[in-house]
Parts: sequence; structure tokens; C-alpha cells
Amino acid sequence: MKFGQVENPGEIDFTLPPTAAETLALLKAHKNDEPFEAYVGCAKWNKADLKGFYPRGTKDELSYYANQFNSIELNATFYNSPSKEQVATWRDKTAEGFKFFPKIPQSISHYGRLLNSDEKVKAFVDATVNFEDRLGMAFLQMHDNYQPKDFDRLQSFLEGFPKGYPLALEVRNTAWFTDDEIQQKLVALLEKTDTTNVLVDTAGRRDMLHMRLTTPVAFVRYVGANHPSDYDRLLDWVERIKAWKKAGLQKLYFFIHQNVEVESPLLAAHFIEALNKALGTTLKIPNKGGKEGGNQPSLF
Repeated sequence: MKFGQVENPGEIDFTLPPTAAETLALLKAHKNDEPFEAYVGCAKWNKADLKGFYPRGTKDELSYYANQFNSIELNATFYNSPSKEQVATWRDKTAEGFKFFPKIPQSISHYGRLLNSDEKVKAFVDATVNFEDRLGMAFLQMHDNYQPKDFDRLQSFLEGFPKGYPLALEVRNTAWFTDDEIQQKLVALLEKTDTTNVLVDTAGRRDMLHMRLTTPVAFVRYVGANHPSDYDRLLDWVERIKAWKKAGLQKLYFFIHQNVEVESPLLAAHFIEALNKALGTTLKIPNKGGKEGGNQPSLF
């Protein structure tokens, strides 16, 4: 079963938890007059997953995807750390303003469990800095069996991570969220190391909606349930982001997944349209599938 997937999503209470008071205080402390930045995308660009999204005859999937969206959660780097040449190839297929958000390789996070990772981290960073102005933020996703007993190992990793390279963290083990002392300790570490705290909205793991931001950046990984409730859930997020922006949020990184990924562009278009209307952003509303300007498929 996919992470966070449930058999009956209609039985889940998808209400967003209230924003933590500490989050509002952090946003207030960082409030400035800089323009608000919003990046919304999917997790993959390949045609096999996003069936129906690409017009017939599309030869370069990334180039087309980057014409429709302004960002991608780059899961490909999780399986294999890319070469400098591969990164340059990806970069050159996109236009100015597009951002990649590469995932730290599993050889570091899952297999190595953050031990003896200096050379692997260096190789990953040395390669991905070649995204140049297309680099958004890397994120480290830990296995759900990585527990707080290994906090010192996580601390050493984050404190030793190259300074100036933007990084976000997603922890999954329930112990990180059920023990308030542990959560406070984690948040303090993330704030100290300028690491963004990833929020995950998925049906089976509501505890991962901790609503604790550690930087003035909201990095949200939204997993739809291939259920009609997905629509309203996204509208609730638009209202929450609107409130955070008013409080001082500077950047939004919002990535939409589905258990069946073919519907991800449809949800993304719905979300972007609502975000533009509520916040005054001007993100392009992506083509939902098939010929541009033609009949678009419905979500359900």
C-alpha cells in the first residue's frame, strides 16, 4: 500500500489543524515587503504516470511540462544521484523562472541512514548546483522507521550540510509528532540550521500536518485520495495559505501527488486557479490533458 493511502477516504476527517502559535510568531518576525513567491507542481513528468496530460506527438516531456508548470518535485534523484551532465540537460530544457526541487538520494537517507554520508552529499550538491537559477530547494525524506532515538545523527547531518544550499526535511515516524518534547527539540534544530519543515497532507497520516513552519517557507506535499473530497481539501489549503501570506509567509512550494498520478495535473489546475483568485498570484493554469483548448477530462 502506498504511504498514507486508506481504503475509504470518505471516512477521513480532512479538516486542516489550526496553525501553531509559534508558526504565526515566526512569520510575523520574517514579514517584509518582498514579493510573494509561489511554486506549484507535480512529482513526476513522465508520460507513463501522467497519461493524457501530454498532447499527442509530444516528444520532449520535460520541456512540455515546464511550459505548463513552474516547478517539479524531483523524485528521480531519490533513486540515483544525478551527474552534473544530467542536471545540465534537465536545466536547459526549462525556461527562466522554473524550479527543480530534488530529493536527497535514498543511499543517504534510507540505506545509509545519514551515516558516513559526507562524500555522497558532496556528490549530490556538486551535481545539483548546476541547476543554477533553476534550483529551488532540496528535501530530505526519512524512512518511516527512522526514530527520534537517532536524533543526534540527524543533528550532525543538518549541522554539517553545506551552508547556503536550501534544504527541507520530512520525518515520518509517528514518534516525532506524538511526543511534544521531541517535536519541540526537532523544530529548534530546524530553526537553528535554517531547514524548512515539510508538511504532508495525506489521508492515513494526519499527524504529519503539524503546522509548524521553521522558516518563512511553506513546503507542502499534498497527496490526493482520488476522491471527490480532493477538491475541497485544496480550497481549504488556499484559505490557509492566504492567512499565512498575510502573516508574513514569503514562499510557497506546493506539490500535488495522487495515488493514481494521472489526475495530478487536473488537481493542480484546480488549485492554481483558486490560488490566483484568492492571492492575486499569476501562475499559469496548466493544460489538464489532451489538446490545448479542446475538451478537458473531468476529475472523477
